[in-house]
Amino acid sequence: MTDTIEATAGLPRLNETAPNFEAKTTHGPKKLSDYKGKWLVLFSHPADFTPVCTTEFMAFAKAHDQFQKLNCDLLGLSIDSNFAHIAWARNIEEKFGVTIPFPIIEDLSMKVANAYGMIQPGASDTSAVRATFLIDPESKLRAMVYYPMSNGRSIAEFLRLLQALQTSDNHGVATPEAWQPGDMCIVPPPATQEEAAMRKDEGYEYVDWYFSKKKVV
Repeated sequence: MTDTIEATAGLPRLNETAPNFEAKTTHGPKKLSDYKGKWLVLFSHPADFTPVCTTEFMAFAKAHDQFQKLNCDLLGLSIDSNFAHIAWARNIEEKFGVTIPFPIIEDLSMKVANAYGMIQPGASDTSAVRATFLIDPESKLRAMVYYPMSNGRSIAEFLRLLQALQTSDNHGVATPEAWQPGDMCIVPPPATQEEAAMRKDEGYEYVDWYFSKKKVV
């Protein structure tokens, strides 16, 4: 099967439909529409059999069940071949006792990587940087984060960010710095002077008319 990708103008943008793809993976052919109705964390790594990437893949694997409980799948990608991916996954299981439960895209053509802006010429012309994309059940790109090749990501942060996005969607709130599930959320500020005057008496944890918080369940 040959990798295919829809043409896209420029880099992907937040709150727009993520670039479509159809590609070989270690779990068989996958395309973006396979994940319709679920959240997806799509993440790239520079190369198989590299130490920093190995630590990241093990961390994603260990958190896989937590992502699944949040209706979210994981999908890795690098420029390496499917054979290299399979060999690397087997090596991780043999040497570290960690099974990789999610698919990894073979992207020898770099079509998927280029469509998602995973190739950064300032870092490398042939390897994908550590890019991570959170895609919602409607295939909209909701967040994207780029790390340099030299430094590993915190998988706990992507789990936290997913929970924050879902909380904002479900309750119409924003989440403050370092928010964790169960913490207070920020209520959208009033849109009119009349609403601002009423805010103090609306039952929120009130600091000022533009800054109020509440608990969500």
